[in-house]
Amino acid sequence: MAINFDTALGIHPKALAVREKRSEILAANLANADTPNYKARDMDFKSILKQSLASGVSMERTHAGHITSQQQLFGADVMYRNPSQASLDGNTVEAHVEQAKYAENAVQYQASLQFIGSRFSGLMTALRGQ
Repeated sequence: MAINFDTALGIHPKALAVREKRSEILAANLANADTPNYKARDMDFKSILKQSLASGVSMERTHAGHITSQQQLFGADVMYRNPSQASLDGNTVEAHVEQAKYAENAVQYQASLQFIGSRFSGLMTALRGQ
């Protein structure tokens, strides 16, 4: 009997990809906290993960110039954040908000890693017959 890792690992590999992209966006927000007219961005994790699971289609790139499926998935789903306190220079990044969102995302990323680790541990136990 063959092991299908897509079903064995559940949604966690896709969740890791979405969380990774979100951490990049939040880190860019923090890096540009002092850049005039920079607009803070974020993504809605639930809607992107739902969209990722619904598509379920794995696309292949046959040419280097083709857009990857992750670029299609994450490109249109990045939204701008409305600040609670507007800055005079047009920057909408609020460092304390970005740091909190980044920390929350990091904890959730770690949780998905632990879920995947426990799934692999279970698979290894099953393979050893213990």
